[in-house]
Parts: sequence; C-alpha cells; structure tokens
Amino acid sequence: MAVAARIEEVRNEVTEFAERSRSAAELMQSVVKLLHDRMLKYNWVGFYLLEPGADPPVLVLGAFEGAMTPHTRIPLNQGICGAAASAASSGQTVVVDDVNKDPRYLACSLETKSEIVVPVFVQGEIVGELDIDSHFPAAFTPEHQALVQYCAQLVGQKMEASPI
Repeated sequence: MAVAARIEEVRNEVTEFAERSRSAAELMQSVVKLLHDRMLKYNWVGFYLLEPGADPPVLVLGAFEGAMTPHTRIPLNQGICGAAASAASSGQTVVVDDVNKDPRYLACSLETKSEIVVPVFVQGEIVGELDIDSHFPAAFTPEHQALVQYCAQLVGQKMEASPI
C-alpha cells in the first residue's frame, strides 16, 4: 500500500476511534496502538502528559507502544520532548531527522534515528505531547507530520470534552 493511502486510512481510523472513545485515556491508547501497528516506521509511539501542579513542570509518560523507556518523567528543560513542550506555546511541532546530530536527544534506544514530537493542547494550553521515534533517519515527511498533528488535535479535543 502506498504511503499516502496508508496515512489516509489511518487518519480515518483515528477519526472513528475519537468518535467511539469514552475517554481521552481510551483514545490515547487506541492512537498509540494504531500508529505503532500500522505505520511501518513508527517504532515507539507514546504520550507524555504534563503533571498537574508540578514545580518545576514535568512530562509524565502515559499510553505508549514499543519498548519500555527509562524516560518516564522528563523535565521541560531536558530532551527533545522538553524542548517541544517549552516551544509549544507557539504551537510548534519538533521534527528531528537525525537524533544523533541533536544535542537535546535523550537516548532511549541506540536504534532510534529520527523523532517527531507534537504538542497536545486543551483550550490553548499545552497539556502533553505525542512523541514518536523511528529506527529510520528522516522518517517523518510533511504528510506524516500532518497525521501526527491530527491525532494530537483529536486527543486534545477529547481531553477537553472528557478529561482523563
């Protein structure tokens, strides 16, 4: 199946999951499983959520698919996830084509070559991120970025409608 067709098919399935899910937690679990299972170069997929009231702010690992990670809590000033959360006020997605060339990268796996981190917003405030690692360099094209941003947007909408 061509990549564009697979992306469209996965996007449609995510839309269906969002409509059927009873909670944001259920939707996040469905999203990470679907992306991990169906997108061939998505080797680790997970959500990090901002811990309410934490000072300093910290991202906490939520639903994920892939190998266990030692990074279950990430301060906002560390790693690509922390950098993405800090930049999220501008709504920026962070795409790293070669993690070995990015000094912010917190190594989880020697196999990881590229990463995308997309902020999740509720009422304009960042509440978390969708983080995806790939064993392939430059795995995240603009089409992949659009898909991952769409997933993060749906999760944010579900969190607004029915908090975790």
